[in-house]
Amino acid sequence: MARAVRVHQVGGPEALVYEAVDPPAPGQGEVRILQHAVGLNFIDVYYRTGLYKAPSKPFVIGNEAAGEVVAVGPGVTDFHPGDRVAYYFNLGGYATERNIPADRLVKLPDHITYEQGAVLMLKGLTVWYLLHKTFKVEHGHRVLIHAAAGGIGLLACQWAKALGANVIGTVGSQAKADLALANGCDHVILYKEEDFVARVKQISRNELCDVVYDGVGKTTFPGSLSCLRPRGLFVSFGNASGPVPPFALTELNNHGSLFATRPKLNDYVATRRDLLEGADTLFAAVINGTLHVPINRAYALKDAAKAHADLEGRQTTGAAILKPQ
Repeated sequence: MARAVRVHQVGGPEALVYEAVDPPAPGQGEVRILQHAVGLNFIDVYYRTGLYKAPSKPFVIGNEAAGEVVAVGPGVTDFHPGDRVAYYFNLGGYATERNIPADRLVKLPDHITYEQGAVLMLKGLTVWYLLHKTFKVEHGHRVLIHAAAGGIGLLACQWAKALGANVIGTVGSQAKADLALANGCDHVILYKEEDFVARVKQISRNELCDVVYDGVGKTTFPGSLSCLRPRGLFVSFGNASGPVPPFALTELNNHGSLFATRPKLNDYVATRRDLLEGADTLFAAVINGTLHVPINRAYALKDAAKAHADLEGRQTTGAAILKPQ
């Protein structure tokens, strides 16, 4: 019998219920996966608490995982039992087995583990679009990355540095600062002890940053705007501390004709062509050594509530996974 972590009523970590499920046979265009590793992400918290709305209840949270194809439905020709695969797909990830549309799957290269695949499909693809599509980071750019020791942050620091950027990161502790410095940060700001805006001005000699990548939200806004040079780009891609409050567009004018965007991964991998472009670029960066995938914590799937409590309590660094088997 398959098992999954479902939410019957939104709420705290206790809302996560580990229980038996009975998924049907894969339907038209679907693939059944025996899952080996599931990514743990802050977006899972947003769905659990109701900040992001699931289409119905109960629902299985989780957006990225990797595993082995065990069955295919009618019309599936590109995947076969035994294939190693990974995916990013809204909801359904916290499970031992699941069905998923074949066009949302990618095959894992031999040199990438299930554990790596499980954290690359949301976190890795997010870093890909942020640094290559939303703002094309190039040699000489100065970038600010909030939560630089998180799962997305560590990958973003590595890749931005490899692209030739000068990388500034904010973190919450000295241990996280050391981790960020080891993963590409040129300068690290301890935001609990220092005014990150003042430090960015000092580090940059008042030239400020070309782009700010902000997955924190409420507590880093509007300081992020003050870290940008005229015509710089504010990229708000997450709400770890709560959503950015509504603000007047004149704030962008007041800070130097800034640009601002609130992107999401779905819009950058909406077509299979885009998904494959992102995955191919990402996997190549891992295989050639540009990106290292630090997985610093693994929880049993049945302990998802503990994982969420640690995630919300800022007790995790780098990427963390859930192990279904």
